[in-house]
Amino acid sequence: MRSGRLSIGPRQVRFEEMVADRAGRRHGVAVSSGTAGLHLAMIALGVGPGDEVITTPFSFVASANCILYVGAKPVFVDIDPASGNMDPEKLEAAITEKTKAIVAVEAFGNPTHMDRYVQIAAKYEIPLVEDCCEGLGGVYRDRPIGSFGRVGVFGFYPNKQITTGEGGMIVTDDDRLAEMCRSLRNHGRAVARTPDEGSWLHHERLGYNFRLSEIAAAVGICQMERLDKMLTRRQEVACMYFDKLMGYPQVMLPNITDKMKMSWFVFVVRLTDPFTTKERDRIITGMRRHEIGCANYFPPIHLQPFYREKFNYQQGDFPACESVSQRTIALPFFNRMDATQVELVSLTLNVMIQREMLILDNQPAPADPPDELPDRSS
Repeated sequence: MRSGRLSIGPRQVRFEEMVADRAGRRHGVAVSSGTAGLHLAMIALGVGPGDEVITTPFSFVASANCILYVGAKPVFVDIDPASGNMDPEKLEAAITEKTKAIVAVEAFGNPTHMDRYVQIAAKYEIPLVEDCCEGLGGVYRDRPIGSFGRVGVFGFYPNKQITTGEGGMIVTDDDRLAEMCRSLRNHGRAVARTPDEGSWLHHERLGYNFRLSEIAAAVGICQMERLDKMLTRRQEVACMYFDKLMGYPQVMLPNITDKMKMSWFVFVVRLTDPFTTKERDRIITGMRRHEIGCANYFPPIHLQPFYREKFNYQQGDFPACESVSQRTIALPFFNRMDATQVELVSLTLNVMIQREMLILDNQPAPADPPDELPDRSS
């Protein structure tokens, strides 16, 4: 604050360098949100009206909205239930001559299949956008999250691993794309390479006010300096949950393999098949009544009212996504969570599940159909 430089200054540059370095990329472009970063990535890649972009229906809505912002059509691909990410085989089958890009989301920070998406994108010469908003600091097959796509986008909303209040970061090795995004975030101004180059009132292209302030970047620098410590703590909380919930047969835990180092954005469990949305929602309501905050995470994008109205999606269009979504519960998860709190959440969840099991077990069986229909002639 005392520096007098509150926008487009050295703290933004330093924050960009730190995030890009963590992702193994040459360029970082700080923006006002992860959504803004995805939007600019679409523009920089030349996506527009008449184009199709393949993405997942199991995500926060921004990963599909960014496609609509530029007039293109999102083409959803059903997920692999184990990871929550797009099924690679279904992704490849969805590619057409209209496919302009792939937006691959790492659901809850899980990077499974990212290597396959890279191979498919290269095979068809289609740019891959890595929506890594939920995965900062994670690693998959010895590669940092953010290094897989032609461009990657991180988000720094308050529920992420680090936060700048609001904010995001585009990362890439593509010099042209990085320069384009720097111009687009700043009203389409040319990127000045020297103090005398360019003009503040000269605009080369249609741009946006998607800048990140120096104040937010300063917060981001402090957060990045503590990132490893925070990730270690989040790993510890996740391990406590695994320890407490491992013995609950009705709870499916996150599927983590030895190929990945999870960054742990959230801790989302899934109920087993006998449960439906109705039972899951009652469990969430019961947890909240005991002052334990939890939520369903994520509702399918294609069943959101706007998407149903615009594209006429129906229940059953993406069955794996819908099956997973109707049974998910995001449990409380934060750095300072202690063993007592994890135990309280776990025990309460078990009580709510057992209550639902009793209800299911005591539901009256459907009546057997009569041997013959009654005579209604009279």
